[in-house]
Amino acid sequence: MGKSASKKKSVAAAGDEESARGRLLNAATHLFCKNGINATGIDAIIDEAGTAKTTLYKLFGSKTNLVHAVLESEGKQWREWFIGAIEAGGGDPQTKLARIFPALKSWFGEERFYGCPFINAVGEHDKDAKQFRAIAMRHKKVVLAHIEKLAGEMGAVEPESLAHQLALLIDGAIVAAMVSRDPGVADTAALAAGNLFGPSKVRKPKRPSGAAAQLVAV
Repeated sequence: MGKSASKKKSVAAAGDEESARGRLLNAATHLFCKNGINATGIDAIIDEAGTAKTTLYKLFGSKTNLVHAVLESEGKQWREWFIGAIEAGGGDPQTKLARIFPALKSWFGEERFYGCPFINAVGEHDKDAKQFRAIAMRHKKVVLAHIEKLAGEMGAVEPESLAHQLALLIDGAIVAAMVSRDPGVADTAALAAGNLFGPSKVRKPKRPSGAAAQLVAV
């Protein structure tokens, strides 16, 4: 009986910690994105999360560790949403790439759109600080890799270059939307992206030769 009760208490405590962790992450994400990391103090986070300060430090150790956890969590959720949005409905690779900016426009129109947490985090900290830049670059690598994969499947002459050009348009649209509060900037970015999909940017299929050509003709 003693062991059973102890086990139940341990499970309950683990559940409470997980719940508190989730509330702290949600509160910190909202406040960091809305007000900025430097402008958000620990007291504001625990007040919104409804937890004790000791709980925050027990779970995360420091505000910096909490920021890292928020960025990792936000990045994972955003990547899953973004890749899911452009893959939804199938279609050829160019169709999927063309979904990028309509998806961003939908995001820009959300009430809680505060821009890219990675751009914001790097922007408001010492530019020599590598910690936030490293997390941001890991995030961008995953996004770039998926775009480059689709560009290669589309037959782009230089898939890596096309992926980087689209990524620049994505980042530019995010910043412009954050500053202007106008989701329509995504439409302008989509027009610019359309110019990257022209015939000169895509490999032409090889023409059959010799016996193969005769077979095709027949």
